[in-house]
Amino acid sequence: MFGPERYRCPASDAFKARGLRLRDQAASKPETLESFTNGPFMASADRLERPENAPYGFRKRPLHDGLQQWTEHALRMYHNAFPPDPDLRPAQSPWVYRYSPPAPGNQGVARRYRISAWGRCFESVDGRRRELRLPVNRLRERGEAERAVAALVAAEGDSNPRVEEVRVIQFALSDGQPDPVFEGSRTQALELYRTHGAPAVRALLDSREYRPGSACVSCVAAPVCPALPKAKGLMGIADRSHPRRSWSSTTGRGHRSCPARGYLRGLRFPSEDTLERNAAAERGRAVHQFLAERHGRRPATPCTAEIPENWVPNRYRLPDRERMLGAELLRHHAEVCPLHVAGTRPEMQIEPRLVFEDTSADLVVIADPDLLYRDSGAWVWRETKTSGSDRSRHEVLAAYPQLALAVAVIGAGLLPESQAGGRVELELLRPGGVDLHTLDPRAPHTRAAAEKVLREQVSGWHSELLFEATPGPECTSCEMSKWCTARPSRGDESVVSR
Repeated sequence: MFGPERYRCPASDAFKARGLRLRDQAASKPETLESFTNGPFMASADRLERPENAPYGFRKRPLHDGLQQWTEHALRMYHNAFPPDPDLRPAQSPWVYRYSPPAPGNQGVARRYRISAWGRCFESVDGRRRELRLPVNRLRERGEAERAVAALVAAEGDSNPRVEEVRVIQFALSDGQPDPVFEGSRTQALELYRTHGAPAVRALLDSREYRPGSACVSCVAAPVCPALPKAKGLMGIADRSHPRRSWSSTTGRGHRSCPARGYLRGLRFPSEDTLERNAAAERGRAVHQFLAERHGRRPATPCTAEIPENWVPNRYRLPDRERMLGAELLRHHAEVCPLHVAGTRPEMQIEPRLVFEDTSADLVVIADPDLLYRDSGAWVWRETKTSGSDRSRHEVLAAYPQLALAVAVIGAGLLPESQAGGRVELELLRPGGVDLHTLDPRAPHTRAAAEKVLREQVSGWHSELLFEATPGPECTSCEMSKWCTARPSRGDESVVSR
């Protein structure tokens, strides 16, 4: 509950922490396949390290081939990171910190508190030393609240007065890299918790911040959430019999390419960086970040064709050719910069997260427009794409399905304080210039074309149960192929590509 904000909703966490039970969205229509990415790893590690105890907290459902491959890889990386240590043994059960206030019974005050940390628990034979190992797909920065809560659980969980030393370490299941999170005495762990952990826990329990997103799929309060707009029929499907899921244009694109590809991306497996972050893709991301920073400046001024030589944001490393091409594309953007229309004091949202609940299909629909701005009070949804080719695009809805969702959202007036006259724009930056395509959501032929694209994107995925791989030429460029046994071997690939 103290992890990355992108995947959390503070209000939902508070409801869960307080034991609120309205309706278990996911349990009422469970998925056929196991969807808890690292649950099989934890259960397998239990069977190896604690064979006398049954695995805890893991529902047994069939595993997708990719999840099976990931689990086997994760176990190898785990054992590489932590070779057997004769001085450490697995704890009999996961540690849980429990606390009962001295004078319970006040209205709104819990009678009992329980705090846990999801990881591998080890202790020395004499009980003086503890080690909590936190599995992550890839290493990431841990916040002070995360460090403090983990240290508390390791030091005080299941209350053992013999504990003197505590170590918390995260390890990457992708490559076995360990990273210390906390190392110190029991006293230091408690001090860290008092300083950073306790305030964070109080803030979480008292939070009233709703942050709609993928967490809405399993949130018990989703049916009555004031921040989750209801959009009946948005995706053009009237069928609530399938498992409740979240959908985005990326979901649809991945599934149409290969059901397994989209499924494994949804499990957030580490991708093949050489494919996921190739030079052209990185150039596109760099251009988007540069524009986001430019549009966010205050006072707001339209972009110009003056692009600094060092325009590439620090996190990107582009070859000279892509850096020069990116600068040329940014110069073309100046011709159609939305600030020419929005003015110097725009009501503009840069890469906002939009979330809707399609109650007809029991779907949480997520969209991340590049830009939303107002033109004479009406909303304009702008998507910006970059291309290294001057080839023109005519069927833009089919080529960029997120535009179809934009047409549906603008056309249904789902954005706050919507007014007539809204539109959808595609800004296509290419070496020879810029194309600005405008779509009118009120035009019958545009609405019909958008609805057709959405149905094609959603219908097959919505009813999918097994997400089996469909091997073909795209396997060579699939960033998830390392987890797929159905991918062609090197010898097969040459046959497929002929």
